Amino acid sequence: MKKTTRKAVRPKFKNEFTLGIEEEFQIIDPETFELKSHMHKIVEGGRTLLKEQVKDEMHQAVVEVGTNICHNISEARQDVTHLRRMVASLAGKQGLKIAAAGTHPFSRWQDQSITDHPRYHEIVKEMQDAARSNLIFGLHVHVGIKDREQGVRLMNSARYFLPHIFALSTNSPFWIGRDTGFKSYRVKVFDKFPRTGIPDYFSSAAAFDSYITLLVKTNCIDNGKKIWYDIRLHPFFNTIEFRICDVPMLIDETIALAALMQAIIAKLVRLQESNLDFRQYGRALINENKWRAARYGIHGKLIDFGKQAEVNTPELIHELLEFVDDVVDELGSRNELKYIYKILEHGTGADRQLEVYNRTHDIKKVAEYIVEQTNKGIE
Repeated sequence: MKKTTRKAVRPKFKNEFTLGIEEEFQIIDPETFELKSHMHKIVEGGRTLLKEQVKDEMHQAVVEVGTNICHNISEARQDVTHLRRMVASLAGKQGLKIAAAGTHPFSRWQDQSITDHPRYHEIVKEMQDAARSNLIFGLHVHVGIKDREQGVRLMNSARYFLPHIFALSTNSPFWIGRDTGFKSYRVKVFDKFPRTGIPDYFSSAAAFDSYITLLVKTNCIDNGKKIWYDIRLHPFFNTIEFRICDVPMLIDETIALAALMQAIIAKLVRLQESNLDFRQYGRALINENKWRAARYGIHGKLIDFGKQAEVNTPELIHELLEFVDDVVDELGSRNELKYIYKILEHGTGADRQLEVYNRTHDIKKVAEYIVEQTNKGIE
């Protein structure tokens, strides 16, 4: 009989790569499906129930919720679902709805009220219409790390995968009633802000901290939170924060994307522990892929820099899933990551918004669809 050997199974990661997930929601009038500037009533109502998990944003038509620190993706799903349910309930008590998409299909930023808070007044005073028009809605995912030195190395390496993740999240094809031709117009709106986009390569935590110190010293910023990179080493916590994604419509999409980000960080740590690393590419090259992801979502081509060739985006996403496969079971996220294949099959939020519009030729129907999808699974 042929002798077989069993592959050694590593123990599951314990209390590593914790997750924190933040989602920004639109507040919607259920009759007109326009944005409604009533955030403060929802936030005030939520303080008792959700405490610091619900926050206001610069525009009063935006409400942000954030999970507690989650030790695995199952905890994250429970918390994300609970928060969506609670904020939907709070909005419902005001006769309003919530919606999750990177931009509203037709509401005008010029008609929205700014939250009365010194921080937001300061931003508007400095950035003027770049700030007033920044009516966008994102998904932010924090992955726990060991320390800042490790964090900078991870930020450098994970930059390469940002366009792949972003393409899967695209959910903002419309802006002020127009089909923009982009699968994510949200990032084009945010591009007007300083200190956004793909970060540069930093040689060490000291180099990154020196950069922040110089900006504070020269009155560019008052603290590191005003660095709004697509991925950043958080200025106050030991986390890597992914900030590139449009907020997805479905809970399953949010959880799948968070699981993918967590798996990328875990895989990169595993490589570094073996004195290996992922090859570094410059910001200029990665930006080429980000632009393609914004324009075409999952239905275009990205550049494989190693091959120096264009490759269909789904093919590269399949390669990414294979790259992280050996850490997925240790993280307990295999089932959640399977939903990535459904996104590739059924399309991103942007694809589905466009399908509704092309079928109905009614932009209001798109907003109705976003509301329906956002509230799916929270009853």
